[in-house]
Amino acid sequence: MSQEYILEMSDITKEFPGVRALKGVQLRVRPGSVHTLMGENGAGKSTLMKCLIGIHAPTSGKIVFEGREVHFRNTLEALNAGISMIHQELSPVPERCVSENLWLGRLPRHGLMVDHKKMRADSVALFQKLGLDVDPDAKMGDLSVAKMQMVEIAKAVSYDSKIVIMDEPTSALTETEVEHLFRIIAELKEKNVAVIYISHKMDEIFRISDDITVYRDGEFIMTDRAENLDVDRLIALMVGREVTDMFPKIQCPIGDTVLKVEHLSSGRAVKDVSFELHRGEILGFAGLVGAGRTETVETLFGMRPKTGGKIYKDGKEIHISSPEQAISHKIGLLTEDRRGNGIVGLLSVRDNTVLAHLKHYGFPLKHHRMREDTEEYIKKLNTKTPTVDTPVKNLSGGNQQKVLVGRWLLTNPDILIVDEPTRGIDVGAKSEIHSLITRLAGEGKAIILISSEMPEVMGMSDRIVVMHEGVMTAVVDREDFSSELILKYATSEEPYHAASH
Repeated sequence: MSQEYILEMSDITKEFPGVRALKGVQLRVRPGSVHTLMGENGAGKSTLMKCLIGIHAPTSGKIVFEGREVHFRNTLEALNAGISMIHQELSPVPERCVSENLWLGRLPRHGLMVDHKKMRADSVALFQKLGLDVDPDAKMGDLSVAKMQMVEIAKAVSYDSKIVIMDEPTSALTETEVEHLFRIIAELKEKNVAVIYISHKMDEIFRISDDITVYRDGEFIMTDRAENLDVDRLIALMVGREVTDMFPKIQCPIGDTVLKVEHLSSGRAVKDVSFELHRGEILGFAGLVGAGRTETVETLFGMRPKTGGKIYKDGKEIHISSPEQAISHKIGLLTEDRRGNGIVGLLSVRDNTVLAHLKHYGFPLKHHRMREDTEEYIKKLNTKTPTVDTPVKNLSGGNQQKVLVGRWLLTNPDILIVDEPTRGIDVGAKSEIHSLITRLAGEGKAIILISSEMPEVMGMSDRIVVMHEGVMTAVVDREDFSSELILKYATSEEPYHAASH
């Protein structure tokens, strides 16, 4: 092998029962470069990385790392050889402190005992080196998703690896944290470390990539230097078609008020939020991380205690103190944390689809009806799955998301709340989910859409509620939308009543 590449993966094929996830794909990575992997969900990017680090054994093909052929049997062997990975779905140990999570599996010891003093000092030194503001003594479960992500990034860097794989590392990060990550990546490059980067965010990709490889449906499409590509060309390569309309917003007739929220509050997270939602309307919620958007809808859905305010549905005051009550009032919530409280990974696509609707299948359960309903939504949502009995964890992120959408549509909600519906999902699946949301609004459903991506929330919404640290700062009408205006309200301490209608 030439010294030009630190890693060469050639003709990698991976077969799972009923699915051929990778079909003879290639990847060649130069040392000290950022090599981005692009492709829609299900294109095979994460599977290829799992074959590299020993989670999956390739069915056939060859992996050459630093000039010699390797066969890692598990992630520890890959780590010891110098390859570490930050996974898209975080898996921290929530009950232990940050330091223990950082050094898990390699705790410093003093004789037989764990050397807590050294462990803490090493953590502080690592965070200082990376310029991260994280308390090493904090309980991991108490951190925000963004902070957990930064700890995962620090952990991957701490192995002094020769290749660091980052799978959707910025999906939960604020802009400031993203900038921070990019500084860390620049430092890794200076040390001749190769970074394999998986992301769907075009602006990021063109900022940091040296090389870009595109996969589609488990096949290798091409590799090129980033400077030879642009967004339109990349999207066309990824989807094999032009995606001309990312935000297929259709003007739907806006109907009566279906939900009215007055002075809603929940502890310190939500302080005095009021808005109205109409049939056929997509009401966006915008704000920076920590704005309280998710907490607001969790309070509406009965996942958090309401400490003040009133909720009216169709003109009548309703009381919701549990998700069951919310569902009985025909409210559905597609949660932000798909893995934590969305899908049940071990269960099948069918079981995940009918989960919120079980009481409608009688006792004993009418399995044929459950199967028919699931098949109907697989067809409606164009979900790619071998069968209804496939474990949902085997599907790509975009298809898992469609299963969750199917779950809520089956309950026939009047109000559907979608929290970050396209996080960590590729361009093609995003476009499908956007079309679906718009179609639901057209059928008269009322939609609340939370998104941290400004183009998405502006492209999809009829009005946008802007929040800052638990306070609602504005409601902006579609004709007044601009990134600057929304960002101004999102960073503002004071409500701008002038903007509210």
